[in-house]
Amino acid sequence: MNFAVIIARELGIQPWQAEAVIKLLDEGGTVPFIARYRKEQHGELDDQKVREVSERLESLRKLDERRQEISELLKKQEVWTEELQRELDAAATVGRLEDIYRPYRPKRRTRAMIAREKGLEGLANILLLQLPDKKTPEQHAQAYVDAEKGVSSVEEALQGAMDIIAEQVSDDANVRARLKSCYQASAVVRTAAAKEEDSVYRMYYDRAEPLRLMAPHRVLAVNRGEKEGFLKVSLEVDETACLRLIGEDYLIGTGSKCTEYVRRACEDGYSRLIAPSLENEMRAMLTETAQASAIQVFAMNLRPLLMQPPLRGKTVIGLDPGIAHGCKVAVVDPTGRVLDTAVIYPLPHQKQVERAKTTVKQLIRRHHVEAAAIGNGTAGKETELFFAEVMREMPETPLGYMVVSEAGASVYSASKLAAEEFPQFDVNLRSAVSIARRLQDPLAELVKIDPKALGVGQYQHDVKASALDAALDGVVEACVNQVGVDVNTASVSLLSHVAGINATLAKNIVAYRDENGPFASRAALKKVPRLGPKAFEQCAGFLRVPGARDAMENTGVHPESYPTAKALLQRYGLTARDAAEGRLRPQVEAEGYEAVAGQLGCGVPTLRDIVLELSKPGRDPRDELPQPQLRTDVLSMEDLQAGMALTGTVRNVTDFGAFVDIGVHQDGLVHLSQLGRRVRHPSEVLRVGDVVTVYVLNVDIPRKRIALTLRKPETPPQPKA
Repeated sequence: MNFAVIIARELGIQPWQAEAVIKLLDEGGTVPFIARYRKEQHGELDDQKVREVSERLESLRKLDERRQEISELLKKQEVWTEELQRELDAAATVGRLEDIYRPYRPKRRTRAMIAREKGLEGLANILLLQLPDKKTPEQHAQAYVDAEKGVSSVEEALQGAMDIIAEQVSDDANVRARLKSCYQASAVVRTAAAKEEDSVYRMYYDRAEPLRLMAPHRVLAVNRGEKEGFLKVSLEVDETACLRLIGEDYLIGTGSKCTEYVRRACEDGYSRLIAPSLENEMRAMLTETAQASAIQVFAMNLRPLLMQPPLRGKTVIGLDPGIAHGCKVAVVDPTGRVLDTAVIYPLPHQKQVERAKTTVKQLIRRHHVEAAAIGNGTAGKETELFFAEVMREMPETPLGYMVVSEAGASVYSASKLAAEEFPQFDVNLRSAVSIARRLQDPLAELVKIDPKALGVGQYQHDVKASALDAALDGVVEACVNQVGVDVNTASVSLLSHVAGINATLAKNIVAYRDENGPFASRAALKKVPRLGPKAFEQCAGFLRVPGARDAMENTGVHPESYPTAKALLQRYGLTARDAAEGRLRPQVEAEGYEAVAGQLGCGVPTLRDIVLELSKPGRDPRDELPQPQLRTDVLSMEDLQAGMALTGTVRNVTDFGAFVDIGVHQDGLVHLSQLGRRVRHPSEVLRVGDVVTVYVLNVDIPRKRIALTLRKPETPPQPKA
């Protein structure tokens, strides 16, 4: 089987591109390295396309592995034939392979097995032939009545024969394939209440929806409702149409009286064996598709969340709101180093508001704090109101704040990683540090947390954990390598996501750095224990060494391309500083990239990347995105009115809409129907981190729900940040 041809056809690329990527993957290349530093070999496929090739290659190889397993099993059973092998070779899915193998799969003792043991297979074959002879089925059956074999009557003989036919029909791969198509086209998912009790699944208490049209998020909601005992779920299908499909293969229009027995066997095979099996299979397929969609939505949200622009060069105070244990406070300097911590009680009922204000003001003045990060958890709105008062009482100090999602902060603060990083701090104080750092550098901080705990996506706890982890690890890896990592400040968590570096190597790098001091160059990494030539090749281009003697050490230029980069500078008599000041690119463009690449003996894509990196050393793609929006005022749900225009930040995108933070503690929902005309999925117009103007449709304070729209009313109020 030519995997490259199949992958190229499915992904819309050329076969030679697929072959090149497969070869590089088999040689031990990582997706980021292949996408970034082997562009000439695969025709400049981006990292997403390279990852798709990698994932599809893995699934095809698993399919082929199962094909070989089944072939060997058939040979052991001495039922293998060339025709069966051709069917196996033609199977494009694991489901089709299993249908082909189904008749030969070892089964528990069935009615058909018992009938065969009684010697009734010959009678079943006679009935299936449906010959237009003068003998009746009963007369044929009389010859198989044998008390010693357990067949005491004609009726028992005919019933056993029909059991054999029913199982044969059920195991027929072609019949099952046609019935699956019928189910996919016409089956209806019926849901009903399983108990007389109100719940969040109320909308599904009496609902019918075509299987082919059922949205992924509704599939997962129904599954959860069924699991929790609130819903009963079934599949409805046109049974007459299904029996007609079976009859096309098994009912012969010869006028034989045997046909009626075959018809009854087909009906029994369908109702007793096929229908329950197909319902389970169709629901499993529906769930698998829904889970794949949920994983895709999660990955789609995770990327912009991780790639939020950092708030550089500012000392930040982080506030982790709380009631029982107070509000935890931590001040971190521009590099993320913890300067101070405190615990305050800013809520009015705690009767320590003035003391809390004094503490926070002292921290702000002592450490010259320039921004605040406030967690959005329990008591978050009250803490935000408190800090707004502090800002009003400090007009001489320019301050702004941002409400930061604290999803996963408690998970991180109680983790082994946090204990190793901050052994001197209480668990609660660690979360305040995490919240402050999330504002300073979201990527560096969020990679420490299990992506499933980050609060983006939909039904992440209902999908297969291994598949979700694989997808999310891929997103984290792509983001980390796109940004690049300072090898002298990066944590073990951040380093472990660099191409070619696993958790063990990351620990070795940090340990070597702690023992020997900062790395002076990328080449010094070769001294790290267990970091061999292959790992160095894969990781070196994504690691940065700011302040190194050679400016190229702080760029995305791979060490293998240093000679080319130096030859390029020498060609025009320039230094690295000249290139950074913008003097290199115009000269290369004037001469032409193809001509220069030909002279230097490198590919055009590599040359373009070298010129870009030398022109912007230390380049961070996140700096090109809109910077974080710091607030200076505060709103509550009671302040909202229908038609009010607000500026908000998209926090999550799901299949049914997007949740937007408008500064009132409770995110508002922009439903899919309120995103604009002909929008099939919210991701077409919004992504996590987008700053948008929204308009209030309605506010349900008791249920804490805010409905928003992107559609501008005829006479909207002025936007309020």
